[in-house]
Amino acid sequence: MYTNVDILAFAAHPDDLELSASGTLMKHIAEGKKVVIVDLTQGELGSRGTIETRYAEAFDADHIMGISQRVNLKMADGFFEINEVNKRLIIEQIRRFQPKIVLANAISDRHPDHGRGSQLVSEACFLSGLRKVNTKWEGAEQLAFRPDFVYHYIQDHYLEPDFAIDVTDFVDKKFEAIMAYKTQFHNPNSKEPQTPISGEDFLDFIKGRMLQYGRSIGVKYAEGFQVERTIGVDNFFDLK
Repeated sequence: MYTNVDILAFAAHPDDLELSASGTLMKHIAEGKKVVIVDLTQGELGSRGTIETRYAEAFDADHIMGISQRVNLKMADGFFEINEVNKRLIIEQIRRFQPKIVLANAISDRHPDHGRGSQLVSEACFLSGLRKVNTKWEGAEQLAFRPDFVYHYIQDHYLEPDFAIDVTDFVDKKFEAIMAYKTQFHNPNSKEPQTPISGEDFLDFIKGRMLQYGRSIGVKYAEGFQVERTIGVDNFFDLK
């Protein structure tokens, strides 16, 4: 649907972005920005639910967030590697959508897929700008393209953010998008096995993290991000 998008947001698993950066995505969509999500895996190793329920839940979350397009690269959940094949899959999407900004998983985290996915996307963003790396999409040769910025959202482990975005106006919608994943998160009627993210306290943790990042910038709720290179601003008064 889109070719030149403003934000191309990558996630190792469906629900990674909803948990960590959906407020930011919705804020930019409300401002008229084009956002596309690319999931690396189908989350097939999750202890709860199935591939089919994950797709249905992701569809519902997209509707809540206002995401018009979502792609799944179907890499192996838990076992995908940082290799040429997977880098090329990501490069194809970067060149297809030509984003100004790429979002990627946390640089390091509890789940090994997150840090590995972070590195994989970061390396693919660099390689995508090399004209001698040849890729095709729908039979046509793709042109080299490199996004302007790569930002990493923060997930389970606490990482000091390089900047935080005020998402106070979108916090309710964020939790609505999270709870679209009915099999994954707190449901007192679920017969599925308990996991570290299925308890009610996990949702409290997510809200607490947002309160923590919000307090640091003088707002109620915020989402934190880390950068790969120094960010420039025009003057001191652009900062809050």
